[in-house]
Amino acid sequence: MHLSSSPIPKIINPEFRRVLIGVGGGIAAYKICEVVSTLFKMGVEVRIILTHTAQQFVTPLTFATLSRHPAYTDENFWLPTHSRPLHIELGEWADLFLIAPLTANTLAKLTYGMADNLLTNTVLASTCPILLAPAMNTDMWEQQTVQRNWQQILKYGRFHEMQTPSGLLACDRIGAGRMAEPREIVSYIQSLLHTKGQRDLVGKHILISAGGTREYLDSVRFIGNPSTGKMGLALAQAAIHRGAKATLVHGSAAWDTPLGVKTVPVVSAEQMHQAMVEYLPSADVIIMSAAVADVKPQEYNQGKLPKRSLPQSLPLTPVIDIVADLAQYKQPHQQLIGFAAQTGDIVTPALDKLQRKNLDAIVANPIDQADSGFGRDTNQAILIDKRGHQQEILSCSKLHLAHHLFDFIGSC
Repeated sequence: MHLSSSPIPKIINPEFRRVLIGVGGGIAAYKICEVVSTLFKMGVEVRIILTHTAQQFVTPLTFATLSRHPAYTDENFWLPTHSRPLHIELGEWADLFLIAPLTANTLAKLTYGMADNLLTNTVLASTCPILLAPAMNTDMWEQQTVQRNWQQILKYGRFHEMQTPSGLLACDRIGAGRMAEPREIVSYIQSLLHTKGQRDLVGKHILISAGGTREYLDSVRFIGNPSTGKMGLALAQAAIHRGAKATLVHGSAAWDTPLGVKTVPVVSAEQMHQAMVEYLPSADVIIMSAAVADVKPQEYNQGKLPKRSLPQSLPLTPVIDIVADLAQYKQPHQQLIGFAAQTGDIVTPALDKLQRKNLDAIVANPIDQADSGFGRDTNQAILIDKRGHQQEILSCSKLHLAHHLFDFIGSC
């Protein structure tokens, strides 16, 4: 799921929209150009601070052009051109502070409260959440001193961790230390703009099913549906961003594994049921967003059937109702959330499913609207809990909807 290939969603919280970005001196600085461009298209106000070394990789003019605002450097810091100190103004202005790429040098300065340039001075003059996206050579990243600084800085509640995936680095090394991709950074920024840095799911395990299942007639033909799993992906990302541990049991999907999420790929409804039952005991919240098949061919044929051998009628048999089965094993401290993908009247069948399957809440999701349903990057829904409370969520990004759902069930 690449941001560049999809319509740009609007920001989650229009009143919390000012993002300050501190760019460190590393080759990964070029990736921040895409972050800035995407945020601007989403309606976010962006200001940029470049360290002296960062300017060797990307010029202030590039960032000024992308953000539609002059970029700041240390030269601005020392010149008396502002009525108030620049680092104070920027620190008070920001709703969120991203530092990317975060170098070993800047990390050490942050850990020990040093302030010898515009970037580090602004950090100390700010109180907003700070998202850190490290980037460095594997040997540098794995040094004990660097890891000590990293663990120390994350103990302070305002600092949020952008994980470093393994991959090919600019030094031709394959290993840890690679900066997260722009789409991952933008998603985390969206989440922080909604939560304002609150980690209300720390210590929680969120178990999510996603995508469509496939019930095979033979080796190549199956009964399925057009679900892509994007809603489940958004739920897993939102959970991680709010401090939870997330396990995503998914059928067919066309997206990269999100950072920090444990993924369990499955094919059939039976396999999904087995995986959900396996992880159920350790879960605090279970969300069944998958589009699970209702029936399967009565017989499976090994290999590909010749066209002439295809049955004129296809005997079908029901598959297990996963969410109803999970409800029988659910413990009092656990919450079980269902999805009801419907056309026409979405509330009546959702209420029936909520009560009949003993759910704590349900997401009534229209799939006959142009901006919601299978394969879309946007969605809309009516959230309903077991006490009858309802909340309508108008068309928004699926990540936005995921956060609204976590807000909603947090009050159930």
